[in-house]
Amino acid sequence: VFVLAKARPLIYSDIEAVPSAYTAIVLGARVYPSGRLSPMLADRTETAVELYQAGKVKRILVSGDHGRPEYDEVNAMKDFLVEAGVPANDIFLDHAGFDTYDSLYRARDVFEVDSAILVTQAFHMPRAVYIGRGLGVEVYGVSADKQPYAGIVYNESREWLARCKSFLSVLFHVKPTYLGDPIPITGDAAKSWD
Repeated sequence: VFVLAKARPLIYSDIEAVPSAYTAIVLGARVYPSGRLSPMLADRTETAVELYQAGKVKRILVSGDHGRPEYDEVNAMKDFLVEAGVPANDIFLDHAGFDTYDSLYRARDVFEVDSAILVTQAFHMPRAVYIGRGLGVEVYGVSADKQPYAGIVYNESREWLARCKSFLSVLFHVKPTYLGDPIPITGDAAKSWD
């Protein structure tokens, strides 16, 4: 309840209404073996394109799981963005965004993000915004719900436990799985690529 109360005023469903920020952070989700984005991830990535084209953000940070050579969320998102017309030099890749907390902690400490628009689905957004704000990043959220999703009931149910975990992670300043050398979001995007 605390997480929801803190986050809800900072979440928007309309791209035009959300305050501008330097960076959009696209939180990862499933990528199929073919490299095709799952519907949730495709909608998140398309929403980031819309934010970029509307001039709401200057850079896009895609954060997801690339912990194994055979599974790569971030390059799949980058390919989608480039195909949609976003210049590659405005796209940064966080290969160690293994969960929402790690993604936002690394956005702050590795990519030196101080303001961002988070892009994910509505069920996930309160937790993401709460974590970002709890870590001292000026974040707002834009929901990327463009269609009904399979498995949404499971995701919504699981989210209650995930919010509790996130509350404790912020409270106790838990370190992410990996950190690494700084790659400032204002610098050279290619330093974040493979």
